[in-house]
Formats: sequence, C-alpha cells, structure tokens
Amino acid sequence: MKGRIMEKPMTWRKSSFSGPGETNDCVELAAAGGEIRIRESDTPADTLTTTPGRLGTFIRAAKAGALDHLGR
Repeated sequence: MKGRIMEKPMTWRKSSFSGPGETNDCVELAAAGGEIRIRESDTPADTLTTTPGRLGTFIRAAKAGALDHLGR
C-alpha cells in the first residue's frame, strides 16, 4: 500500500453509567488527531467532530444550566 496512510482505528468510550453490554444506547467519545469525535451508539456511522476546548465549554454550560431553556 505504497503512498496510502493507514488510519488507526479509534477507541470509542462510553460512560460507566450506561451499564454493561453493547445493548445500552448512549453517547460515545473518541479522540483522533487532536479532535473529539462524538456519536450515538445506536447510530455509530453518524458522528460529530469538535475540539477539546469547545467540548469543555459545552459541558460547563450544560452543568451550569445555561442550556435548560432549549428543552422548553
């Protein structure tokens, strides 16, 4: 495979709160090339890509309740 770069498979992680086994649908994260990939375990082909800083900002905002109005 001269001239082709082989991509290393990503290691997807899910929360320990999801429970054991593969049947528990949850959000999964993987780090790749300085970015964070996010997917829903029941639709793994659909992924979002962000940076660690932006993901941290989102998590802090969600914890602070800044996004609560979106569900209303």
